[in-house]
Amino acid sequence: MMGGGYDGRRRMNWQPAFRRTPILAPVIALILHPSRAGAQGWGNVAKTETPKGFSWTDPLFGGTWMAWTAATVAFFAFIFAAIALMGVLEYLRPGGAPRRGILGLETTRGDRLFIGLLGSAFVALGWLGLMGTPLWGALGLAVLWIAAVFWKV
Repeated sequence: MMGGGYDGRRRMNWQPAFRRTPILAPVIALILHPSRAGAQGWGNVAKTETPKGFSWTDPLFGGTWMAWTAATVAFFAFIFAAIALMGVLEYLRPGGAPRRGILGLETTRGDRLFIGLLGSAFVALGWLGLMGTPLWGALGLAVLWIAAVFWKV
């Protein structure tokens, strides 16, 4: 049929969905949704959280994929500082100071750092598997291991 006349078919309602939704639905949803104060109970509204002391294992902040505790921050800071120190030493004394140690291998400072860190990881895992937590004893053994590696290897 040509022209703009009525063809007898029912026209579709092309209004956006938000215009068809009653205005009371969002208001009812806000009223029925429990607020934080309501979920905790009115008895906890005026109470303040008691401050706790320092803990190596309490999370520093949440919402990330990794449990960032003071211990993990200290660990990564140590690794970064050790690599930075190796860079400074390489700048001041190029060549890595190779030497032949008790293993019979010629190792540089970077090689000894890698062997020391890798061995320290195994010391920590072994301690954790055999002794459990806390890992302060494993930290002491790891420091002794790294000292021995830099001294003799």
